[in-house]
Amino acid sequence: MSIPERPVSVPETNDDVIAIFRANGGQVPSPYDDPPPMVLLHTIGRRSGREHVVPMRAMEDGDSLYVFASAHGSPTHPDWYLNLLAHPRIVIEKGPATIPVLAGEVTGEERDRIFARQVARFPVFAELEVRAGRRIPVIRLDPDSGRRRVPSGSRGRIAHHRSFDPS
Repeated sequence: MSIPERPVSVPETNDDVIAIFRANGGQVPSPYDDPPPMVLLHTIGRRSGREHVVPMRAMEDGDSLYVFASAHGSPTHPDWYLNLLAHPRIVIEKGPATIPVLAGEVTGEERDRIFARQVARFPVFAELEVRAGRRIPVIRLDPDSGRRRVPSGSRGRIAHHRSFDPS
C-alpha cells in the first residue's frame, strides 16, 4: 500500500461519505491506492426497527461481498453487525445499483481464511483485532433475489451512524 504524494481529502462523517458515494456512482476517495469497493449497507435496527445506512469497504469474491466488523478496534461490536444478526435480509447500494442481499456471519476456518486475506491486503486489520481484544466478525453478503427494493424517496428519512468504518 503506497502513501499518496499529496493528501487525499477523505470524508469525515458517514453523511459526507454517503453524499459523495451517491454523487459519484459509488466512488469515494481513499487515503491509499486501490481501495476495495465502497458499499452502503441499509441495516434495520434490532431495537428500533428503523433503517440505517452504513458505508463500508467490502472485499469482493465472485458474487459475494465480505465486510468486517472492526469498529476501529473497539472492544464492542458495531451496531450495524448486531443489526445484521437480527435482520439479515437487507439491501446494499454498490455503485449506482441497489441490490437485495442476505447477510451471514462466516465462522471457523472459512472466517479465518477470509480474514487472513483481508489482513494480507490491509495489515491494519490484524492490529485492530489485537486492540479490540475480540475476534473481528466477518459477514458475507450474498445476492438475495427474493428481497424487496428500497422504496423510492426513503433515503432521505434514513438514520446514519456517527462514525465511518473504512473496513
